[in-house]
Amino acid sequence: MAILAGGLGTRLGELCRDKPKPLAEVAGEPFIHHQLRLLSEKGLEEAVILAGYLGEMISDSVGDGAKFGLKVSYSFDWPDLLGTGGAVFKALPLLTDKFMVLYGDSYLDLDYLAAVRSFESSGQPALMTVYKNDNLQDRSNVLYQDGSIKLYDKKNRTEDMSHIDYGLSCFKAEAFRDFAHGLDCPPRFDLADLCSSLSREGRLAGFLVEERFYEIGSLSGLKELDELLTNKKRTGGLREMT
Repeated sequence: MAILAGGLGTRLGELCRDKPKPLAEVAGEPFIHHQLRLLSEKGLEEAVILAGYLGEMISDSVGDGAKFGLKVSYSFDWPDLLGTGGAVFKALPLLTDKFMVLYGDSYLDLDYLAAVRSFESSGQPALMTVYKNDNLQDRSNVLYQDGSIKLYDKKNRTEDMSHIDYGLSCFKAEAFRDFAHGLDCPPRFDLADLCSSLSREGRLAGFLVEERFYEIGSLSGLKELDELLTNKKRTGGLREMT
């Protein structure tokens, strides 16, 4: 699992003035603590955190991941801004030939291992989890039909798009190496550009998720997740960090 944790958190204002976005407080502790604990509960064992701005603060807070039931390592790209795709490309030596990528501001309560199984059975170089959004939480950017992704495009959205990227993807390492071929070294590109290109080639599998997603990329999203996790703590539905 690669976790993209290099965001500056500019939309969170003062909450991230002196710390990276994954350390924004949610339900009494840094968000990334909740995220890592959830991954462990879902059966994952290892994570590579792709850190950027003030990334050493993340490594100081998380450590080797043992307290979350995970083995955690790190890849840093600050002050070089490689983009989300470039950051994953740089971390390929720390990842296996097949791996997942998760955005560092997303709290996704889904069956991760089921997504992996779907990816492996698809035979495609990449898989994107999608959610039927109908432009409700954000503008839809995925044309998903008959169990497959026909088009993913965040820049040029079409009227027939009713789904949105959920925040978790699966990849073969070769997809990144192929896309980076011919680019500058180190390659700088966004993950969205890679996925959009794969979708146009018919090489991006889809995995439909029914559970809604939560995020801390905005103040409203952070407040909503804080209320959810705080309530879970009160009712005993959220395991505390030991």
